[in-house]
Amino acid sequence: MAKSKWALDPTHSNIEFTVRHMMFAKVKGAFNAFSAEIEADPEDLSDASVTFTIDASSVDTNNSDRDAHLRSADFFDVENHPNIVFAAKSFRKTGEGEYDVTGDLTIRGVTREETFKVTYNGSGKDPWGNVKAGFSAVGAIKRSDYGLTWNAALETGGVLVGDEIKIAMEVQAAQQA
Repeated sequence: MAKSKWALDPTHSNIEFTVRHMMFAKVKGAFNAFSAEIEADPEDLSDASVTFTIDASSVDTNNSDRDAHLRSADFFDVENHPNIVFAAKSFRKTGEGEYDVTGDLTIRGVTREETFKVTYNGSGKDPWGNVKAGFSAVGAIKRSDYGLTWNAALETGGVLVGDEIKIAMEVQAAQQA
């Protein structure tokens, strides 16, 4: 397959995260609005160009009060920083269909280099003749690196919200004519 442009299929893609709560539990959430600019040969990502843009206000943890707090200045400060952006800079092949993708992640106006493990899951034609490709990505970041430092001390020791955020993405994209 040659390098071409791909459109993200948001109805068959998701971006989820997990964070520790009270040092012993985990809370999961997702972002429901995001887009991507993709130019790639899915079978060889070595010279791909990928930029993801996430609408930070679309954060969804299945709890409206918590979501409102995450949108506030204590966390994402969506009024001043409406988007989270990841712009890939390099793709290093680590195995068959496996890559370490390094790029600039910008959250709340802070940009840092991060690396995510990406797997090409295959491609094929849908029933209408459109070529689709699937990818999975996982990684972890420290929220404090991006100024997301709000927390509360616990009476028993430790803090309310963990620093490590685990990220998991499933992406389906459609090849553009």
